[in-house]
Amino acid sequence: DVQLQASGGGLVQAGGSLRLSCAASGFTVRDYTIGWFRQAPGKEREGVSFLRNSESRTLNADSVKGRFTISRDNAKNTVYLQMNSLQPEDTAVYFCAAAKGRKIISALWARASYDYWGQGTQVTVSS
Repeated sequence: DVQLQASGGGLVQAGGSLRLSCAASGFTVRDYTIGWFRQAPGKEREGVSFLRNSESRTLNADSVKGRFTISRDNAKNTVYLQMNSLQPEDTAVYFCAAAKGRKIISALWARASYDYWGQGTQVTVSS
């Protein structure tokens, strides 16, 4: 079975850091495009950071540029989202998602581009 297990969320003060993990099973993350999305209460799910298959170049939403970093550990078959300088507006449930093959840049932001989703992990940033 294909599974994505997200973890690492929690409560942190503004200015703090968290690292989210997305452990994959049933497929190899190196061969998939991986995205992190988030959904705040009452808002649409939005794309945050992306890593295309077999690439090291990343793409980030303007709201997190310079603060969030997506990375992949092929040996552990896990993708990470390092989040620094967290702000209250970063409070949301964070989801990892995987898409088969390579996606064009514009498709990375679309939820429909992804084949598998993790269950979400809550990040709460207090002011």
